[in-house]
This record gives sequence, structure tokens and C-alpha cells, in this order.
Amino acid sequence: CWRVEDYVVVQECTRCTSFQAKSMTECEPTGFVEKITCATSKRDDFKRCRSAVMEAQVFWKFVCTMMSITAIFVVLVVCRQRVLDRQALEKVRKQIESI
Repeated sequence: CWRVEDYVVVQECTRCTSFQAKSMTECEPTGFVEKITCATSKRDDFKRCRSAVMEAQVFWKFVCTMMSITAIFVVLVVCRQRVLDRQALEKVRKQIESI
């Protein structure tokens, strides 16, 4: 009913209990639901929602992953630069020796 009617939130976004997780399809995507009452039909229903705590955890996992990947690529770039510098020095040394 909440898709076509106005509604009032009766219970804020909370984690699903183990029973709710098994029995309600609303719990599947996020693991959180809020209890609502539809204005016109006066029917109680559950609506899936996103928890701020869950969103924060996902954000920090993303940030840590990106920082780790950045660190790996920084190490690779530094190593590659050292190899290229050695090759350039070797080339210059050979040119000087041939004179």
C-alpha cells in the first residue's frame, strides 16, 4: 500500500529478526525494515529501508579498499620508475664508454 498511498512511519528502520529474515521478502535486500501505516487503507505494513550504520560500514569498506588499491599501484609505479631509471643510466654509461 505504501507505493500508492501516503503513509506514516510507526517504527523507525530496525534490523530484521531472524524470524522476519526468513519469512518476509522485505528483509532480503538490506536486512532492515520499518513498520508503516497507510493513510487511506489504515493497513499496517513493512517497508524495506537502509540503515545509517550499514551505509557507514559500506562507505568505510569502500574507502579502505580504494586506499589499498592506491597503495598497491603506488608501489608498482615506484618500482617501474626505478627500473626505467636504471635502464636509462645503463644506456648513458654504455654511450660514454663507447667514446
